[in-house]
Amino acid sequence: MPTSFTVVPVEAQGEERQRDGQQREEEDEGDERDRCTGDGISRESSPFINCAELGRGSMYEGKNMALFEEEMDSNPMVSSLLNKLANYTNLTQGVVEHEADEDSKRKEVKGPRMGTFIGVYLPCLQNILGVILFLRLTWIVGTAGVLESFIIVFMCCACTMLTAISMSAIATNGVVPAGGSYYMISRSLGPEFGGAVGLCFYLGTTFAGAMYILGTIEILLTYISPSAAIFKVTDAGEETEAMLNNMRVYGTCIVILMAIVVFVGVKYVNKLALVFLACVILSIIAIYAGVIKTAFDPPDFPICLLGNRTLSKRSFDVCAKFTESNNETKTTPLWLLFCDSSLLNATCDEYFSLNNVTEIQGIPGIMSGVLTDNLWSAYSEKGSIVEKKDQPSLAGSEESKMGGLPYVFTDIMTYFTMLVGIYFPSVTGIMAGSNRSGDLKDAQKSIPTGTILAISTTSFIYLSCIVLFGACIEGVILRDKFGEAVNGNLVVGTLAWPSPWVIVIGSFFSTCGAGLQSLTGAPRLLQAIARDGIVPFIQIFGHGKANGEPTWALLLTVGICEIGILIASLDSVAPILSMFFLMCYMFVNLACAVQTLLRTPNWRPRFKYYHWTLSFVGMSLCLALMFICSWYYALIAMLIAGCIYKYIEYRGAEKEWGDGIRGLSLNAARYALLRVEDGPPHTKNWRPQLLVLLNLDNEQLVKHPRLLSFTSQLKAGKGLTIVGSVLQGIYLDKCTETHKAEENVKALMGIEKTKGFCQIVVSPNFRDGISYLIQSAGLGGMKHNTVLMAWPQSWKQAENHFSWKNFVDTVRETTSAQQALLVAKNIDLFPTNQERFTEGNIDVWWIVHDGGMLMLLPFLLRQHKVWRKCKMRIFTVAQMDDNSIQMKKDLQMFLYHLRLNAQVEVVEMFENDISAFTYEKTLMMEQRSQMLKQMQLSKNEREREAQLIHDKNTASRSAPAVEASVAAAVPEKVQMTWTKEKFVAEKHKNKDSNVSGFKDIFNMKPNQSNVRRMHTAVKLNGVVLNKSQHAQLVLLNMPGPPKNRKGDENYMEFLEVLTEGLDRVLLVRGSGREVITIYS
Repeated sequence: MPTSFTVVPVEAQGEERQRDGQQREEEDEGDERDRCTGDGISRESSPFINCAELGRGSMYEGKNMALFEEEMDSNPMVSSLLNKLANYTNLTQGVVEHEADEDSKRKEVKGPRMGTFIGVYLPCLQNILGVILFLRLTWIVGTAGVLESFIIVFMCCACTMLTAISMSAIATNGVVPAGGSYYMISRSLGPEFGGAVGLCFYLGTTFAGAMYILGTIEILLTYISPSAAIFKVTDAGEETEAMLNNMRVYGTCIVILMAIVVFVGVKYVNKLALVFLACVILSIIAIYAGVIKTAFDPPDFPICLLGNRTLSKRSFDVCAKFTESNNETKTTPLWLLFCDSSLLNATCDEYFSLNNVTEIQGIPGIMSGVLTDNLWSAYSEKGSIVEKKDQPSLAGSEESKMGGLPYVFTDIMTYFTMLVGIYFPSVTGIMAGSNRSGDLKDAQKSIPTGTILAISTTSFIYLSCIVLFGACIEGVILRDKFGEAVNGNLVVGTLAWPSPWVIVIGSFFSTCGAGLQSLTGAPRLLQAIARDGIVPFIQIFGHGKANGEPTWALLLTVGICEIGILIASLDSVAPILSMFFLMCYMFVNLACAVQTLLRTPNWRPRFKYYHWTLSFVGMSLCLALMFICSWYYALIAMLIAGCIYKYIEYRGAEKEWGDGIRGLSLNAARYALLRVEDGPPHTKNWRPQLLVLLNLDNEQLVKHPRLLSFTSQLKAGKGLTIVGSVLQGIYLDKCTETHKAEENVKALMGIEKTKGFCQIVVSPNFRDGISYLIQSAGLGGMKHNTVLMAWPQSWKQAENHFSWKNFVDTVRETTSAQQALLVAKNIDLFPTNQERFTEGNIDVWWIVHDGGMLMLLPFLLRQHKVWRKCKMRIFTVAQMDDNSIQMKKDLQMFLYHLRLNAQVEVVEMFENDISAFTYEKTLMMEQRSQMLKQMQLSKNEREREAQLIHDKNTASRSAPAVEASVAAAVPEKVQMTWTKEKFVAEKHKNKDSNVSGFKDIFNMKPNQSNVRRMHTAVKLNGVVLNKSQHAQLVLLNMPGPPKNRKGDENYMEFLEVLTEGLDRVLLVRGSGREVITIYS
């Protein structure tokens, strides 16, 4: 498990007082010693130093690298590293917004509130028992056979039932406002999925309205009033084109009429729905009654067959070649259709001459045993003749042209998957109730009950009708899509009792009602998506009338519906609808499964009869049906949904709905964090995971925005970035400032395109806050390994809160935490993300081996377009005893193995005497440091005097406290009794000591260690300036701070001298492990 420990100082104030007292004592005692030993490390003497205990034997040893001498144990010289190149190894070394707020923004919709029966059950029943049941189900049974038709219907009904169970669980897990299925999907899977699937479902619902309207016109012009057609058939072969044009004209008129009805109000749609549904129920009852009647009195619907071929009775009325009348044989109208004259010796079609004309009953009845003939499928090609299987037939020697002959032809090629696509829209009405959830009294109760009851009812009707149709109706009639063999009657109407007109009128009103329900639900779905604001370009459709009716959404719906009507082919529209509906159902099941498996605390549905396995099976079945219906339509639908998803992700509003996808992401993140917790990453996987330390001003604004620019250039969106800052104070008092600072930092991160996390820490002490960030930022294996900070330009100013002490302590802490450190000097001169360097160099000065950080950083920077055209140069330093030629060859070979392109140059630094300039600069540095110490002591003494006077005034009340205070304040042993004479004597004593201290400053000599370090800084700075003064960026090994803390201020001066005169400098300090490897 991930663990995180933070070292927090306890009783900080008391410890600070004690530490200050001890520090003063140590400084007083060690001043004389420091003048000789500097930082306490005596290694050599100098001509400018008079220390008796030091010998003259090793006078100039290692002066050039004295600045890095304390690092040599862990960070070897580059020359030593290159000598051991053969032993190079890549082994790791030890070193929201609440949903109620959204709902409150929605305009309150005041309208009729409906219950389960009228609000959910009836709309679902109407949409399910629509056009397919009356116009296509008999044809599907005849083509696929009873067994395969049963499989088709059972698969589709099982799919919708499983989806309804999942939908019921989601609908009862909280309030479902207007939007129904869209609302459920978006709140469960997020705005991207919700918007994509919601818009696809909206398109499917809108085109479903067009399909129902086309079915209405087909019933009107084919079965009710064929004479009402505007475009008449004049020539053979124009029937299809004329029918399509009639459907376009009538469809446009009907969609406008329905839009007016919906615009007037949803309550009128519901009132009309009762009338329409009554007709549907009567029609279904008539079917069952007709089935019962066929058991003892089958209806008389004769079918005329020529051989085994079915004849269309639209052009003749007598099923015979000729008739006998008054002992005279006369030819019939059928004869004239196959022969060239009415004479008996006329030339006739060969098949007509060889085969007899027979007449059989189209509906033999449920007891006839015709079910066995209809069990199996009879798929056919487009334009083939509908034939009776067991009827005798003689084929002619040469098939003549069949065009114009009164046969019943198939209009499309049939196969199993095509029938699935055509049938599935008949079960897609299950969302009719949930789409109107905003109009329900109690959506949580009504949606599950009404939807599952409607699916159960319609599934029983469909499955029973398949068996009954196959048991009662002759196969050739079932395969006759438009009833041409039964005088143009609706096939299912021939079975009904008491009259076929019951079915014709009932189916007409059923399709009208389903169309109205689609035009009612689709605009509300679009309105719900628009009001959420996740798709910017459709927000206008969220507006409506004062009572909330979606006026603009209705206009768009009518326009899209008109497109479907202009297509004018019911069989072409149905498979497309199947894709959109199946995709919506698939994501409803996915939403339920995800929520159940994640076990989110808010997942508490009132509907208990669900399980994640049922949702998973439903989702798999939906996906399988999509590709069964049409694999290319499925891919197109997924592409459309994917485009909408990416658009919402790119342009849509940011929404936090506590969705399941976010829960999945959190689970995946937790799993990944647990996996990477085991140990440090391999060298090949190492990349800088940055903790960026920012400084904020009094307005909580970032002082150095270029630091974030440099971060984005270095990271390029990869790896972990934590941007941290510290506010000084108490969190309870700084809560408002903390939120403001976090907002400002996040806003700047967005502007600079810095992908990462923001962490603001409030601490009583600025130094401790930095320590907290270094220790505790990140989580588990996703912790930073590199700290990036800006060089404190005003470190010499005492009032700067990020003083040199804080900086040096930060350097020490990163080293202790085995983290790399990057210090950007002159950060305000660094380029922004919009700048481009067209030329220039990135110079790397490789003094000591730091694990390869200096090699890796330029490579990462050059991946960004700001630095892409800069060339990389690597400089290293050779000493007197180094072979510079061999070093260059070894370094070039090393870079070759690292696959890095860079120019290599070895700079020779020869031993020479320490210059007077170096001696003078060191002396000035130490004098300044000593003067500051004396000033600080004087300040402390003044504070001590004020404290003593205060203690004198309060001595009568707290004598023990006064004595303890005096004892702690005065370094020497004093008497416990306080008198005026002692106070005056103490005051004069302190003044005398201060004066003598200032006199000693001008008589002091610099210590040897500081002179050696200053010599290194001055000489190395000269070499760097000579080679890299005009470089775009200089990367340099950062020497570590002295082990003796008394030399911290001198350390800052060394770094200042080392980088003097350079525009952009990045001081790099490695983490103590290898970060780059030559191995694959």
